[in-house]
Amino acid sequence: MADDNREPAPPEDPDLTREPAARHDDATHIGPYHLLQKIGEGGMGEVWVADQREPIRRTVAVKVIKVGMDTQQVVARFDVERQALAVMDHPAIAKVLDAGATAQGRPYFVMEYVKGEPITAYCDRQRLSTADRLALFIRVCEGVQHAHQKGIIHRDLKPSNVLVALQDGQPAPKIIDFGIAKATAHHLTEETVFTELGVLIGTPEYMSPEQAEMTGLDIDTRTDVYALGVLLYELLTGTLPFDRKLLREKGLDEIRRTIREKDPPKPSTRVTQPGPGSTESAQNRHTDPSRLASQLRGDLDWITMKALEKDRTRRYETAMGLANDVRRHLEHEPVAAGPPSAAYRTKKFVRRHRFGVAAGATMVVLLFAFAATMAVQARRIARERDRANLEGETAKQVSRFLVGLFEVAKPGEAAADSITARQILDKGADQIGSELRDRPEVRAALLTTMGQAYQSLGLYGRAERLLEDALRLRQRIDGVDSPEVGRAMIDLGKVLTSQGRFSDAERRLRDAVQLLRRLPGTDQGTLADGLVGLAWTLRHQAKLKEAEDSAREAVALYCRNPDAYERQLADGYAALGAVLFSKGDDAGAERAFAAALDLRRRTLGAHHPATLGLTSNLAAVWIRQGQYTRAEAAYREVVVAKRVQLGSDHPDLTPSLNNLGGVLFYQRKYGEAEAAYREALAISRKTLGDRHPTVAVRLKNLGEVLDAEGRYSEAEASFREALAIDRKALGTDHPSVAVTLAFQSTALRHMGRLVEAQAKAQEALVINTKRLGPDHRRTKEAQGLLGMALAKGRRWAEAEPLLLGYGAALQSKSGVDGDFGEVARQIVEMYDAWSKPEKAAEWRKRLPPAK
Repeated sequence: MADDNREPAPPEDPDLTREPAARHDDATHIGPYHLLQKIGEGGMGEVWVADQREPIRRTVAVKVIKVGMDTQQVVARFDVERQALAVMDHPAIAKVLDAGATAQGRPYFVMEYVKGEPITAYCDRQRLSTADRLALFIRVCEGVQHAHQKGIIHRDLKPSNVLVALQDGQPAPKIIDFGIAKATAHHLTEETVFTELGVLIGTPEYMSPEQAEMTGLDIDTRTDVYALGVLLYELLTGTLPFDRKLLREKGLDEIRRTIREKDPPKPSTRVTQPGPGSTESAQNRHTDPSRLASQLRGDLDWITMKALEKDRTRRYETAMGLANDVRRHLEHEPVAAGPPSAAYRTKKFVRRHRFGVAAGATMVVLLFAFAATMAVQARRIARERDRANLEGETAKQVSRFLVGLFEVAKPGEAAADSITARQILDKGADQIGSELRDRPEVRAALLTTMGQAYQSLGLYGRAERLLEDALRLRQRIDGVDSPEVGRAMIDLGKVLTSQGRFSDAERRLRDAVQLLRRLPGTDQGTLADGLVGLAWTLRHQAKLKEAEDSAREAVALYCRNPDAYERQLADGYAALGAVLFSKGDDAGAERAFAAALDLRRRTLGAHHPATLGLTSNLAAVWIRQGQYTRAEAAYREVVVAKRVQLGSDHPDLTPSLNNLGGVLFYQRKYGEAEAAYREALAISRKTLGDRHPTVAVRLKNLGEVLDAEGRYSEAEASFREALAIDRKALGTDHPSVAVTLAFQSTALRHMGRLVEAQAKAQEALVINTKRLGPDHRRTKEAQGLLGMALAKGRRWAEAEPLLLGYGAALQSKSGVDGDFGEVARQIVEMYDAWSKPEKAAEWRKRLPPAK
């Protein structure tokens, strides 16, 4: 469900965060990071390879301000880098994992360790062709574009800050070191960083003319475009636009003048200049100097020199504009930087179709070649016309069919205003089965459309049958390896997810994604749709790492063309937010939900059901933040709007009712919470059946409020039914099963059935330790519940460490759930009965005031 993210009894919330490790700093440690080797050093900071030993083992990179360099301005500039990386999330940008300060107050941050080498060195060592270098360069541009969309300018792009490492055997560029980045859209920190007049910020060889001005001229994203142009020049030629040694030998004023006023030679000119360097550069690209010059002459000269324009208004407006021109060159299409002459465009056409043109030239003279070309074009146009006519006729047939569904068969047979959407769909589904057998294209389109309509009404069984038929028909019409089949598999996978058949859904969606990946020319939006669907079903199965990877890849694909995929981009952000919420990353979830909500408001309007669902998602984050009044108001508004739009028995109403019940529960409005939970449960049973995992969610929430009201036997029965559903649907060791066991243990303890309560808590503890780790908050909660049950059974020696650990975790407000007052009272009761009055007195002082 789109907004089913906040469960007060959270079966879908296996939080993967850990308690912060004890900090210790010495010459070889910073916090939990053991420093292994210094790998970089700049003017203000050092970069170390480090071994993170807790809560997980991994190799990371730690950047820390040098001793003696922690002035206010340097600390502020360092903090800018830390914040800049934190707001970015792209495969081509190194991820920030942690941040803090040493015991001496020196700021540091931790990012993924990129075991790579500068992009130019990698390309030369591998002797990559010009085309392969350009493919890598495009991915770098995409990473820079992402940073620009987040309002961040790098201002020091150069090969040593663009590392290439192998991922799954393929080269992957990673941009690092945003140490002098500039925020363009917002202040990243409370400390404002000023560039002092008379101080060059950046590396001279890669510095834009406006950076060299040092006059306070506003620096914008085109500064990075210029640096990308220098990087492109170096990748193509093996040299810089301006010789490094000659440039560095000049004084500051001459360096600035050269950057601002002197034009470098074109790349094709540079590689033909005599000397061993040009020969080596050509050899590193598997060619010779004359052929390399031929490759660069024209498109690549124009593209590079446009990126290096002194006047930034004549450069590419964006990094993506530069990337797109490089991509057009690789696909033999006219580039934006090139002259739009007829001869040039003809040349590009011949290059794209060189095999056909060459074959024609060998068979006939020029005149006949021209005629043959015209004939080929005519046939192509005819095929396109026939295809368009087929699509147009299909559209007409679909339109006539749908309009016919709204016609009443006989006057007086039914009043127009009494026909329901369900009746119309049922009529159409019956007609599809008996008609249109000679029009498979029309039939496949209608099966898909009506299957999606059934799904939107929450009639998932009917939707599945129609979408299964559509898939089989597409496989027969288009072949098993076709984009249409991939799209049909995605539609089917999504409806299987809605039915709670997560393993079946995962199989369909994985097959779809793999198919679309291997098809040439796959629409990136369709592939991203499949990844979004996969992220949702993986999240339901607590496969959160894979779910996050799928959601992030989908968002990245949509972001390559955000104007075309604006609505789908909202879906990507919504899925990412849900996964991050399940991982306990509330800040990340809030950012993703807010981005999705903004997009949906723009594209669908404020009152569309999908927009309302995201409002619920944000309210779920507010609950965790303790903003109960704000969340309650949002949920009430959403419930009212959904009742009007969807009716009172639609399955999409239940998440909002459930979440409303949750926020009421946290405010101890138990009667209202119970009513909301019971209504959500009744709708879920009616629309999804009694064995659906969502029904288990509703039962657990209802059981929790019944337990709070002192109706323990009813609560235990509710938990027992939920446990049976969870075990069958999710497996015996799923984190949701552990949550149910924990709640059942509480109810059994309240009923005095202590042996059973201890057994349930012990089982929950085993599952959480195995699946989530010993330091996870759910594991600590299970330990606490086991301690409560053991204490009630007078097994005090076993209970004491568990209870004390649970009480400390609750007092630290570290995210562990539970009632500290209840736990403290149990500890006092234990010490009184155990004849330890001093310890009992100590804990009496900690008891919260009676309410």
